[in-house]
Amino acid sequence: MNIELSTIVIDCANPAGLGRFWCAATGYVTLHEDDEPLDPDDTWVKIGPKDGGTAMAFQRVPEPKTVKNRVHLDVNAGGGRDTPQDERRRRVGAEVERLVAAGASIVREMNERGEHWVVMQDPESNEFCVQ
Repeated sequence: MNIELSTIVIDCANPAGLGRFWCAATGYVTLHEDDEPLDPDDTWVKIGPKDGGTAMAFQRVPEPKTVKNRVHLDVNAGGGRDTPQDERRRRVGAEVERLVAAGASIVREMNERGEHWVVMQDPESNEFCVQ
């Protein structure tokens, strides 16, 4: 039996808007968008890499987000550990600026165990990190 993680599903209020944000953040493309559902609560968007792999889906739910995420996404913009620390920090800073322009907000900057990352929120306040 071959089991794989196929889709990460995120509940939200505006699937199309959140899908556009995460396409901009990840370089993913829209795989499915249901603009005129029979039931407005069934609206959803699915995005993913152009060449296959784990997708993300955004589904409309009636309740707003009320607490901190128990799961979050990490966006690796800095490069691997073989990338010099100052270059990784520069890349993270540039990506944070780009994502803020796309609708994200900064929660806090972190420096621990020799690593630097920025905790952010997408347009619907879902936490994610840029490292």
